[in-house]
Amino acid sequence: MAGHETETTQGDPMIDGVQVQKLRVIPDDRGRLMEILRSDDEVFERFGQVYVTTTYPGAVKAWHMHRLQTDHLAAIHGMFRLALYDAREGSPTRDVLQEVFMGVHNPMLVRIPPGVYHGWTCISEEEGIVVNVPDLPYDREHPDEYRLPPDTPEIPYDWSRRAG
Repeated sequence: MAGHETETTQGDPMIDGVQVQKLRVIPDDRGRLMEILRSDDEVFERFGQVYVTTTYPGAVKAWHMHRLQTDHLAAIHGMFRLALYDAREGSPTRDVLQEVFMGVHNPMLVRIPPGVYHGWTCISEEEGIVVNVPDLPYDREHPDEYRLPPDTPEIPYDWSRRAG
């Protein structure tokens, strides 16, 4: 659509404030260890909570945005196509769409600042698992959550599976 750009992240992020960092996987004879987020990482600001969410193959979880909270997402099982949309007034990347393919075959930590809508679809054949380490705890009485349906006309994005 006119006025909207789509970028696929393979290195540097395209949306201002979104940071994508490869995760280090350390294998040995017993299995593997993967650090997701450390307090001495450049992307770390503060700790709010840690939670796990799962997504069934082909399912879409979108669109979701926070006004105060920063998310730190890492897929620990399965593969995902994460889509991000910059809805921030005055942002140098306003209306930019960005995709990140993350999961067991491409371990990434994605830092999503407030004001950036995000969602994902599980593109693996098995249920996928995402860990989120937001910088604020969930406020059950006043949730910092703003949602749009996956097919909203406000975000020009197609969630359908793509053939190679």
